[in-house]
Amino acid sequence: MKIGVVGCAGRMGQMLVREIAATPGCTLAGGTERVGGPALGKDIGVLAGLEPLGVVAIEDTAALFAEADAVIDFTSPDASVRHAALAAQSETVLVIGTTGIGPVQQEAIAQAATHTPIVQSPNMSLGVNLLLALVEQVGRALGDDYDIDILEMHHRNKVDAPSGTALGLGRAAAAGRGVALEDVWQKVRDGHTGVRPRGEIGFATLRGGDVIGDHTVVFAAEGERVELTHKASGRQIYAKGAVRAALWANDKQPGLYSMKDVLGM
Repeated sequence: MKIGVVGCAGRMGQMLVREIAATPGCTLAGGTERVGGPALGKDIGVLAGLEPLGVVAIEDTAALFAEADAVIDFTSPDASVRHAALAAQSETVLVIGTTGIGPVQQEAIAQAATHTPIVQSPNMSLGVNLLLALVEQVGRALGDDYDIDILEMHHRNKVDAPSGTALGLGRAAAAGRGVALEDVWQKVRDGHTGVRPRGEIGFATLRGGDVIGDHTVVFAAEGERVELTHKASGRQIYAKGAVRAALWANDKQPGLYSMKDVLGM
C-alpha cells in the first residue's frame, strides 16, 4: 500500500515516515511540505533520520493524493478540510489525526467521506481508544449521582483546549448516559460558580513542559471515586495507529470511520 504524508518534515510527519518504512506491506508514496519550506526537494527518508528513500518533499498536495493509495494527515483543521476534498476527488483513503476541528469543518469532512473512506480519531493510540470504550461503559453503568470531570495535560506548544482526546472522552461519557455532550459540558470554571448542576461533565486543562498527553476521567460520588487514566510516553503510538488505520481502510467502502472501527471495538 502506497501511503503519503502531509507535513512530512514536521515532528509527527517524520514519525509517520519512519513507521511506514518499517511496516510490512507499506511503501512511502511521497510527502508534502508548506510552500517555500526549507524541506522541499529533500529526500523524505533523510529528513526522518533514515537512509534515502528516493522520494523528495513536494508542495503539490493534489499530486500526492493522485499518487497515493492513502494519505495521513496530522495538520490543522482548515488544512484537513482541504485534504478531505482532495481525497474525495481522487478516491484516496484519508486518515485524519488532526484535533480542534469545529462543527462546520466536521460537516465538510463527513461530506467528503461519502466519496472515499476516511478514518478520523482525536487520538490514534490503541490505549486511548480502549479508554474511550471503558469511559462509555462506566458512564452507562454509573448514574448521574456520579459527577464526571476530565483532566488533561499537554506540552506548552499545544494550541487547542480542551484537547481533542479530552472532548472525545467527554462524548464517550455523555454517550454512556444517553445525552449530548454539548448539553451538559462545562469547559471553564472561574469565580463564584455556585453548586455544581447534576449531570454536568466538566473539563480541566493543563499546559506545560514537554508532556505528550495525559488524560484522566474522574467519576466522583459520595463516598467513592473512580478514575480512569491514560498517559502517553512517546508519540510513536500515534504513528503506529495511523498506519494501521490506513491499512485497515484500504478495501473499505466510502464512509466516515473511527479507530473503534479499525480495532473492532
